[in-house]
Amino acid sequence: MKNIAALIYRDTLIRLTSLMWLFFDMAVPLLYLLMFGVGFNKAVGFGIHTFGSSIPYNDFFLAGVLSMSCFGSAINQAYGFFVDRDNGIFYEFLTYPMTRGELLLGKMLFQCMMALAQTTLTLTAAYFILDIPINIALLPVTIIVVMVGIAAWFFALSTIAFRIRRNDTFNTVINVAYFVLMFVSSMFYPLDAVPVWLKYISYINPLTWHTDVLRFTTIGVGEIGIIGIEAAGFVIFLGISFWFARQALKKVA
Repeated sequence: MKNIAALIYRDTLIRLTSLMWLFFDMAVPLLYLLMFGVGFNKAVGFGIHTFGSSIPYNDFFLAGVLSMSCFGSAINQAYGFFVDRDNGIFYEFLTYPMTRGELLLGKMLFQCMMALAQTTLTLTAAYFILDIPINIALLPVTIIVVMVGIAAWFFALSTIAFRIRRNDTFNTVINVAYFVLMFVSSMFYPLDAVPVWLKYISYINPLTWHTDVLRFTTIGVGEIGIIGIEAAGFVIFLGISFWFARQALKKVA
């Protein structure tokens, strides 16, 4: 635990000395919700029809914002390995008396702490400014789902970071993957009315699983059977991502 605590302390100091990075982690999800959510809410005045009911777009988009922020925060944390690699700190870490798993867990736990503050800010604004009827009773579950999402995407993206040596290649791969995963998911629109082929592709996308679970815990939209399957699938995705990240880290030289 001492090694993990040291990693968390180091990343905390880095955030406190980089206000722009801290701003991105904390405020950007809120800006997404206020700017894009409010804009589309006006454009889609009749609401979003999903699972037999009509809800305001703000309500629907909240889960998408939370899921998007998890993916974005995981990208930032995974990119930090490139920064550490460039200044030599990364290879110094590998000589320390800690396991590769502890290195990954320390980084992940720090990002989960950031996610807690980030999610609290976003949900507070959603509830008090946009009047989104957040299910307060399931708020602890929502926080857990956010943290699980951060962890899964961080491990998955870290695997890519460990296997790619060039920053520009990493950025290209991640940006393309981010674009595809976002728009082939339920983040921006319900899957009820999309073409069947797109619906099938979206339902094998972990970003859809995470977004749907968050939508159920925040505003209660979704079928419990489907949500249970998606939640189980995402937990399996988390385990597989951690295993691949640890194996990739072992091969770093």
